[in-house]
Amino acid sequence: MPPGTDLKRLLPGERLQDSLLVLDLEQRTYGDGKDCVVLVLSNSSGSIVSAPFWSEKQSALAGIGKGTVVQVGGEVRLFRGRRQLDISSISILPGVAIDWRRLLPSIADVVPIWERLDRWRAGMRGSRLGDVVALFYDDADFRRHFQECPASTSGHHAELGGLLRHTCEVAAIGRAIAKTSRADPDLVLAGALLHDIGKLEAYSWKVGFGTTESGSLLGHVALGMLMLSRRVADQATPPCTERELLLLQHLIASHHGRLEFGAAVLPMTLEAEILHHADNASAKTASMADALADPDNFAGDDLISAKSIWQLDRRRAYRGSSDWGYREVPS
Repeated sequence: MPPGTDLKRLLPGERLQDSLLVLDLEQRTYGDGKDCVVLVLSNSSGSIVSAPFWSEKQSALAGIGKGTVVQVGGEVRLFRGRRQLDISSISILPGVAIDWRRLLPSIADVVPIWERLDRWRAGMRGSRLGDVVALFYDDADFRRHFQECPASTSGHHAELGGLLRHTCEVAAIGRAIAKTSRADPDLVLAGALLHDIGKLEAYSWKVGFGTTESGSLLGHVALGMLMLSRRVADQATPPCTERELLLLQHLIASHHGRLEFGAAVLPMTLEAEILHHADNASAKTASMADALADPDNFAGDDLISAKSIWQLDRRRAYRGSSDWGYREVPS
């Protein structure tokens, strides 16, 4: 399939004719008691919601469900300040060779991210620490899945490759903080590389982003600790001491910072405290950047979002800016 339409840049009045993924199919009931169906359609650029399919038009959706690839024609319209796609034609595309990277939100290029992470890994001074990280990051199957996995199903870095991007951001932030404190920067790096490995078992991303059975029952924090324990136990010669394994498990267990936010325990080491704040900084800034870039959060050219945004903990966002008199500076 050729590159698709940039869904985030479609303006009211513009028409769309493209193949898209049904990311979700929502049953809604409005205040007057009328039921309808709304589609969430996506490609690599993002997503857009459809105008409601009221009961008299729902026959057009026969056979269409979450994960269906469809050919869509329609026009973008505004409803209460938000864009929606008024669909005039929709049909299932059967038997197509599906390129999920074209149909799901996706980062453009994983190569430079891997190069940066591998360069940081190569600089680790602790041989045993590097050996534990290598149990995962030298594994070709792990790398292939890791570079596909989203960092969340609907929040920050919810895109193919999102987990890789998030991990690199956490590592960059954590290493910078560690260098200004008395922390071990290599242990912080190892924590960044390992803290979310459980998401490979907690999330699915083949026909949209979802949570697996084990992800629902245990969560990615517990799954990450189990993955680390199993991988270390499988080695004929232990790559680290029992205490070193506990320190790494603690980084995974505590990286959410607070029990009500999903941490198994509170951070008890300096490196765990840094990892928590680095993880939070990556997640929160990504959510803010996404909110500011989403035209559906703003009415027309308004600078302040039309309403509070759930990804920002129900805050509103401001997209005003200035060039500050910037000028070219010789390099």
